[in-house]
Amino acid sequence: MKLFNILFIILFVISAGLQYNDPDPYLWVPIYLYAALICFWAIKGRYYPAMYYVGLIGYVGYAIYKIFDSNGVIDWVTLHDEESLVQTMKATKPWVEEAREFFGLLICWAVLLINFIYFKRKQKTRYSF
Repeated sequence: MKLFNILFIILFVISAGLQYNDPDPYLWVPIYLYAALICFWAIKGRYYPAMYYVGLIGYVGYAIYKIFDSNGVIDWVTLHDEESLVQTMKATKPWVEEAREFFGLLICWAVLLINFIYFKRKQKTRYSF
């Protein structure tokens, strides 16, 4: 788990740094740094359930919003035939940007969920007789 978290700390910090040219960096820098912080705490063995709940609910809630938002994931799939998200790093089309943000949220959510399950199982085995 330590290597897993180190890898995602690096990826999340890089992702946060790449947000400088995003239309809304004030939103995305904290999103990625929050996930990096949780991974850092996981390496240190710190488990704060409330922080996980906030992150998991926040990420999935915002991801659901990105699905139904105008130019969101549904538009990307139905109106734009799942146009490639990696043609260019500059997202000139709003549905490409929205779909990328959706998948970024899913990655953050999945990493937090994996850590959450790991700590829950670790806690459960510690207290079982």
